[in-house]
Amino acid sequence: MLRHRFQPGRLVAGFFLTLAGVIYAGDAGGLWDTPWFVVIPVVVGGLCTAGAVGVCARAVHRRRGALRAANEGGPRADLSG
Repeated sequence: MLRHRFQPGRLVAGFFLTLAGVIYAGDAGGLWDTPWFVVIPVVVGGLCTAGAVGVCARAVHRRRGALRAANEGGPRADLSG
């Protein structure tokens, strides 16, 4: 059983930020020459993509929760907390 919900938006954001780090590390290591402004679109595009993925994932989680509650007959009032 998972300890927390899977959040794909954070996975996407982490991927793009890791990619930015690899770009800078390759430049610092002398493997290639990267202008400083190349990483800006990578980071901004990655954060926008992560936001879109997060919104879609949230919508899916809400829909699945509503469907699950409808299939189970809604919240049960006879259970005490």
